[in-house]
Amino acid sequence: MGLLEAEVHTSLRAFLRDQAQPLWDRHLTMARLVSRALRLQRSALIQTGSTVSQYAVSYLMPALLSDRSVLVVAPPAICQRLFQAEIPRLQAWLSTDKKIHFGSCWPDKGNFEGICLTSPQAWLSDRLSNLGDFPTDIVTLIDCADELEDWTRQLLTVTIKFEDWQRLQQAYPHCGNFIQEVRLQLQRSIFNHPQNPYECWLLDEIERKNLQYLGEVLSDKSPLPPPFKAFWPEFQQANQLLWASINRQNGEFTLHISPVEVASFLNPIWQTSPIVLIGGFLDADKAATNYRNTIGLKDEFLCLKFAPNRQNESIQLYVPERLPMPNTPEFQGALQEQVHCLVNLCQHQPFLVVIVDDVPLKAQVGSTLAAEFGSRVQVEKPMFVNGRILICGWDFWRDRQEDFPTPQLLVIATLPIPSIENPLVAGRVAYYKRLRRDWFRLYLLPTALKTIQRAVMPLRESQGVVALLDNRVNYRSYGSQILSALEPYAKINYIDASWFG
Repeated sequence: MGLLEAEVHTSLRAFLRDQAQPLWDRHLTMARLVSRALRLQRSALIQTGSTVSQYAVSYLMPALLSDRSVLVVAPPAICQRLFQAEIPRLQAWLSTDKKIHFGSCWPDKGNFEGICLTSPQAWLSDRLSNLGDFPTDIVTLIDCADELEDWTRQLLTVTIKFEDWQRLQQAYPHCGNFIQEVRLQLQRSIFNHPQNPYECWLLDEIERKNLQYLGEVLSDKSPLPPPFKAFWPEFQQANQLLWASINRQNGEFTLHISPVEVASFLNPIWQTSPIVLIGGFLDADKAATNYRNTIGLKDEFLCLKFAPNRQNESIQLYVPERLPMPNTPEFQGALQEQVHCLVNLCQHQPFLVVIVDDVPLKAQVGSTLAAEFGSRVQVEKPMFVNGRILICGWDFWRDRQEDFPTPQLLVIATLPIPSIENPLVAGRVAYYKRLRRDWFRLYLLPTALKTIQRAVMPLRESQGVVALLDNRVNYRSYGSQILSALEPYAKINYIDASWFG
């Protein structure tokens, strides 16, 4: 063990005891691994199996005690919490004065020696565009790396709105009528697509040809205004998702183009500096093989995956065995009955969450519960009120989970397997099919595992109750993988009122 690892081990152990925090083995193991990465500038991948609030101290302690500068990449809300609360608390205890900076670039023109906190957008923008905002040889800790693929795809997505078409017409006044004609043709065609709950569609061949023709006409003109300047090169590339979303109220559409895969964009980044990737759940596999392929991580990484403690991180899992399958007409009634019974048993708890992804069914569940429990029932409202019963979809809960307290009961109507009825999911599935790869095992199932793990993690701290009402977990071949990902748990297949009191 190196000097830094030994110092961090001793200091962290004393800090946890002094703060009356649980002395978990994973705290010390993770801290030693991060210390080793800092000392030797070696990359690593850590699956913590827990929330940021639990494990952050395990990488902040080595960063503060190391004599190296460190770049920490995390979502802005987490950076803010680290900057305002976690780091000052540790510094006060350690009596250190290491410089701390929170911003979108490296401070002091490269002469800064300390810890720099930044957002994924700032870091990815710099690395993907070679902006030079951050040193290339700096040890980088990436927290919430579960979302790295989504962060990258969002950043690489080019969007064209209604006002961008107006700017294009102003830039090419002699082609103004032609540009407007193409836009109106696209608008009519897009609004004639059959409705779907996602209000978006992949562009068909005719719509693509209209855009292609527009690009050819304007190609010999003066430089295109943004975002068309960024759009056309992507439009010519293979393996792109090109889709339109609409605002029916305004009668407007928005075009989007993004890469189907992000591995080729991220791969060069891993060659420039030591990286420590940290996330609650990156992959069901300890070696994170699928995750690493997804983000283009081909080099050998030291991989560590922590399993939740069976004594104090076990959830209570209710999985009934005789419910109808979600794709049957009987499912709606059975779901309503189950949800009503569970909520009624837990109605005196301060916060309950029911996740229903089907849009019409979500509204029906909300209306039925509101008829009995009144204004306590809220459908996808982002503000917490004590005693609230929140009905929401998977996307809402994924994006806003950190804004709410941990629910005492989490009801899951259906597994978070992406629906191929969603045009964007269908586009990615088509990409895997073209490569003759197993699109379910490589895309849909890993997405479901990551989503459900993230939803359940906070309940481990309170040993809360999770009700999983999707019977596919009992009768489909992948059900065992879902249940394995939820371990440890105490499982029952009947409603035990003592669990929900």
